[in-house]
Amino acid sequence: MTSEQSDDQQFRQRADALLDGLLEHLDTFDPDELEADASAGVIKMTFASGVCVLNRQSAAHQIWLAEGASAWHFEWDEAAGAWMDTKGRGSLQRVLGEILSRRLGRTIELPA
Repeated sequence: MTSEQSDDQQFRQRADALLDGLLEHLDTFDPDELEADASAGVIKMTFASGVCVLNRQSAAHQIWLAEGASAWHFEWDEAAGAWMDTKGRGSLQRVLGEILSRRLGRTIELPA
């Protein structure tokens, strides 16, 4: 296995673990306030007030998050041990937690 193949495999493992864990957590919400569906590396979160999409971008080794006209790109940061925004806006869990909190009208903290 080449170094590139190893990097691709490690990315997929980390990304899939993240997406699986988030989906498991999102599935605990009342479906009347948040419906989360997953397919092929994409989680679509549907709220009464709109949609938010989180997806794996394998070629870039990033996780992308889109909400309305806003978008974030997250890369794995070894030092932080977390998916961090490429523009310095924080971890994926913090950013998504803020979006969920705003959309649902209560504080939501996502597990790291």
